[in-house]
Amino acid sequence: MRAIWKGAVSFGLVSIGVKLYSATEEKDIRFHQVHRSDGGRIKYKRTCSVCGEEVSYDDIAKGYDLGGGEMVILTDEDFADLPLSSSRAIDVLEFVPAEQVDPILYNKAYYLEPEGVATKPYVLLRDALTESDRVAIVKVALRQREQLATLRVREGVLVLNTMLWPDEIRAATFDFLDEDVTVRPQELAMASSLMESMAADFKPEEFTDDYRAALQQVIDAKVSGKEIVAPPEAEEAPSGAIDLMAALRASVERAKAARESGGAEPEEHEPIAPTPITAAKSAKKAGPVQRPSTKAASPSRAADGAKAAPAKKAAPKKAAQKRAPAAKATEGKAKSDAPAKKAASKRAPAKSRRTA
Repeated sequence: MRAIWKGAVSFGLVSIGVKLYSATEEKDIRFHQVHRSDGGRIKYKRTCSVCGEEVSYDDIAKGYDLGGGEMVILTDEDFADLPLSSSRAIDVLEFVPAEQVDPILYNKAYYLEPEGVATKPYVLLRDALTESDRVAIVKVALRQREQLATLRVREGVLVLNTMLWPDEIRAATFDFLDEDVTVRPQELAMASSLMESMAADFKPEEFTDDYRAALQQVIDAKVSGKEIVAPPEAEEAPSGAIDLMAALRASVERAKAARESGGAEPEEHEPIAPTPITAAKSAKKAGPVQRPSTKAASPSRAADGAKAAPAKKAAPKKAAQKRAPAAKATEGKAKSDAPAKKAASKRAPAKSRRTA
């Protein structure tokens, strides 16, 4: 790394010589504007809107627009008279608890390295910040601008975090903050259960910029002349009204399944009382309710069944009585047909004689 600034941390009467390094770097893939037909770089000329001539850097000054076409021009001498902190000092103003600094104020991070014989006071300040669990609020002038910043410890190194000024933070004025929205205890409990099932230790190295990696593959494929394969499309989130409890339950089950597949043991949670919506859905999925058989009925019902049993057995007797006259009629008909059959048998020999 290359130092971008040299100065000293002013800690009471102690002065700590330090070098400043950028602690972060952007990994975005950068492009140039080019002419589509021949790939030539597009360049812009600095021209004056009044005379139309190209202007060199030496002739460029800073102007403040007053509106209505009026402009105030500021020179280097005007900036030299401003009450700016020393460009080579980091002035410690106070030490505050680390949790009192809102992360939204943080802007850019820099590493501080001790210079020359400043190693011991550097380590002294570092250890004092670690023991007290506090951060130092400082002022520093970087790039001709006074900035508020913090000094904190990260992996044994002092880190300077430049901060935004309080009036640079926008107020969160949204209409939904005035709405009366009530969250049920069951929903809150289920959301807490989902958070517990997804709880983990933060390891930033496990996360990657998938878009940048895919874009690099596209560039590499262009260079090598390979076929570019489109990445799979991500699943779209369901739109419209949803059952919040059902979505939370499904999320908890999916998180537990993912954790079990990864080898981690899922945590046990107390069962949550079902809501009317989820109870109706589960009953619909379970199908029609099966009624219990009469064998498992209560003693009073069993007694009623025992009394009703003889009545059921009497029904076949009545049916038999109804069939009895029909049987007698059949028997009478058979008796009446008997003489006719005998007469027919007597006439049969005479007929046979005639034929003979």
